[in-house]
Amino acid sequence: MQTGINRQSFLAAVKAKARRPFSLIAFLAVWLAMLITIVVLLFIIVTICIKGIPYLKPSLFSFTYNSNNVSAFPSIISTIYMVLLTLAIAGPLGVFTAIYLVEYATRGNKLVKLIRLTAETLSGIPSIVYGLFGMILFVTEMKMGYSLLAGSLTLAIMILPLLIRSTEEAIKSVPDIYREGSYGLGAGKLRTVFKIVLPSAIPGILAGVILSIGRIIGETAALLYTAGSIAQIPQNLFSSTRTLAIHMYVLSKEGLHNNEAYATAVILLVTVLLINFGASSIAKRLNRNSNGGNV
Repeated sequence: MQTGINRQSFLAAVKAKARRPFSLIAFLAVWLAMLITIVVLLFIIVTICIKGIPYLKPSLFSFTYNSNNVSAFPSIISTIYMVLLTLAIAGPLGVFTAIYLVEYATRGNKLVKLIRLTAETLSGIPSIVYGLFGMILFVTEMKMGYSLLAGSLTLAIMILPLLIRSTEEAIKSVPDIYREGSYGLGAGKLRTVFKIVLPSAIPGILAGVILSIGRIIGETAALLYTAGSIAQIPQNLFSSTRTLAIHMYVLSKEGLHNNEAYATAVILLVTVLLINFGASSIAKRLNRNSNGGNV
């Protein structure tokens, strides 16, 4: 039933735009782009699953890694640690910077222009440059060595522009009537921001967090120079470690465990889906709680 309605809606839209050729071309181009995107995504997922699922063996989830089992379990734990630590560092910085830019900075402020220029510049730097910078500053000069902390600090700098921009746009999307209503009830600026504006902007902020998580999990170049590639569960912040993406890269580079590399890709895909699902669930709960709260 739903498919028939969607088909009828699509045909009706095509007929409506047929009188204007340029609109029809643009409409069909959008649909074509959407279909290509879906097909490419499905092709990637199906290919990874076909080549990787048959090699998901219990030995791949052994607590310790060795050259025989090439276990991905230490890399799974390391990836989770890397995501949590990086977000703990970059999250508050990104959110508070966006709050300042939208709610407190005056129009035409030179500091605002400098922050936005810096964020745009950082977002265009290749990840390997971040890796070299992190190796020079955190690994060598600050003597952290190849460690979980050095990798997290480097990734925090990488995702900071993304968090700032997504949070800034999310805060801007909150209607001004919310702020005016809060001020009318006697709430101050700070209370309005944290009780009204931020809870209303959670869906947009979460979108930036999910994109950041994807970049953290998929990063290899920067972490090779800062976190190292030792397949072990980190004992502390200064332990060298290996994330799933690096684990898959090392296995494929060696050429001896290509099947296990595809199996690791399946684990990586499932890990991303689980983390994103968890982040979405937390955001929905927070949004529900904020809607029922008082100023």
